[in-house]
Amino acid sequence: MPQTVKGVVARRKGADVEVLDIVVPDPGPGEALVAVETCGVCHTDLHYREGGINDEFPFLLGHEAAGRVEAVGEGVTNVEPGDFVVLNWRAVCGQCRACRKGRPHLCFDTHNATQPMTIAETGEALTPALGIGAFAEKTLVAAGQCTKVDPAADAAAVGLIGCGVMAGFGAAVNTGGVTRGDSVAVIGCGGVGDAAIAGAAVAGATTIIAVDLDARKLETARRFGATHTVDASNEDVVDRIRELTGGFGADVVIEACGLPQTYEQAFYARDLAGTVVLVGVPTPEKEVTLPMIEIFGRGGALKSSWYGDCLPERDFPMLVDLYRQGRFDLDAFVTERIGIGDVEAAFEKMHGGDVLRSVVVL
Repeated sequence: MPQTVKGVVARRKGADVEVLDIVVPDPGPGEALVAVETCGVCHTDLHYREGGINDEFPFLLGHEAAGRVEAVGEGVTNVEPGDFVVLNWRAVCGQCRACRKGRPHLCFDTHNATQPMTIAETGEALTPALGIGAFAEKTLVAAGQCTKVDPAADAAAVGLIGCGVMAGFGAAVNTGGVTRGDSVAVIGCGGVGDAAIAGAAVAGATTIIAVDLDARKLETARRFGATHTVDASNEDVVDRIRELTGGFGADVVIEACGLPQTYEQAFYARDLAGTVVLVGVPTPEKEVTLPMIEIFGRGGALKSSWYGDCLPERDFPMLVDLYRQGRFDLDAFVTERIGIGDVEAAFEKMHGGDVLRSVVVL
């Protein structure tokens, strides 16, 4: 029968979030009920609260989560009760034109649960953030959104793979194709940017340049593998990246801010035939203008990285294995562990740049 649990809800644009009783249905066909153990506080959750994603309030926030499958609906074969899983927002359909072409990481028709979770007091249907809604003691998702990983891993760390860490790591490794001996520059050293730096280090890049305005973030970036730093508050970013790469520019430049000015820096800071990867999420009004002769003359590739071009069933277990082997420090992304009532305060800390990730422990 349906269960009533606590969840963090954004009821109106810009209003403080509230911890409310929410009703979670039993899983139907193709669905799974997950008891959430941990969930990271991501910038995307703040974007939802501020109306920056869409206006389908009220939202059940949270999406960087790990937990245990409690029950599954009819026809579910990929997970069973008791499985330790990281939740993802790319449950591939297997039928769309991308999947049929053997590119499931680009699936154009990803699945979510079909039954709504609701506010207990009013019966209002909730819109779960990224189809997950995991700032809650339990959540209902499509079974394909559950990716089994090593149960010995720390849930607070591996849950972050579900969004920001995968986006950054994948931007470097999957989208950017970083490999041994490459030079890489990462502009914007928050959680996603640091994950891109760590991914570049795992992939064997020999020059990894971190760029940010905040000296604290640059110091943190070194811990994730940056070999050089550029303080954008007092250095010319393009000139400095070229100087650190023999005058040529980086093989791969990853823009993790989503801003026109930093995208332009990325464009001019890459080597001839180099690659620019946009993983920072721009707001709808942002525009960039570049001379077409420069786009043509420099060659290479201008790419966008959506969810790090990941395939969760392939990439999540691999990242957890790297973590368990001591080759990818997921623990370093966890700044603090907080309670379900502390999400609004975590948003404030996020504004101040004081955390990589606050993680709600349920």
